[in-house]
Amino acid sequence: MTKSELKDFLDEKVIQYNTLDFIESDPVQIPHLFTQKEDIEIAGFLSATIAWGNRTMIIKNSHRMMELMGNTPYDFIMSHTDTDLERLESFVHRTFNSLDFTFFIQSLQNIYKNHNGLEAVFAQNQEPHSMQKSISKFKKTFFEIPHLPRTQKHISDPLNNSAAKRINMYLRWMCRQDNKGVDLGIWKSISPAALSCPLDVHSGNVARKLGLLTRKQNDGKALSELDLKLRELDPIDPSKYDFALFGLGVFEGF
Repeated sequence: MTKSELKDFLDEKVIQYNTLDFIESDPVQIPHLFTQKEDIEIAGFLSATIAWGNRTMIIKNSHRMMELMGNTPYDFIMSHTDTDLERLESFVHRTFNSLDFTFFIQSLQNIYKNHNGLEAVFAQNQEPHSMQKSISKFKKTFFEIPHLPRTQKHISDPLNNSAAKRINMYLRWMCRQDNKGVDLGIWKSISPAALSCPLDVHSGNVARKLGLLTRKQNDGKALSELDLKLRELDPIDPSKYDFALFGLGVFEGF
């Protein structure tokens, strides 16, 4: 395919998969349960954090997280008691357990009390065409309070060559101005032009087959390579191609 043909093909796939039908099989449905900004961004952050493995189990356990917080995540984070935290002891999703969940609650409280919330932290260090420095700085802020070393693995650092798939997906949910109603676009201080396509096994394999990616590993260097190609196709909204690459991989076995 020529570059023009590739763009037309991928744009058609974005239209095909960037629809409300996408929500019912994707963890993006979790933040859609809420209307208050803080509830939306916290629900999105927590469900994105556990978004690896079986998608049905991701969605089930994300709903469970919300239930354990009384389906009022912001209020729970800001006003929970030690007794409230004891309710979390039964939670586990793969290697993310109740100890990790408890720390996430405590760290989010610190972010809202002392750093003006999640959007403000992510917006601080953004660059015109990259959120990778911002993600790395966010991780430092997130773990500035006492924590177990084991919990650090649940937030990736792109400056350590991670593709940071889950946080890039979360930023797509929060920042992308989506006229189809899938991505929520509630954060206005971060430009969609700075977003990266979440890179995982599905989007990576499809990108290689289409000639968008040559690097074999799905790491930070691969993400940089994919970013450059996707920004050539659409410099204003490059992360929209996640719908095309993911859809082709998961739903069409491309």
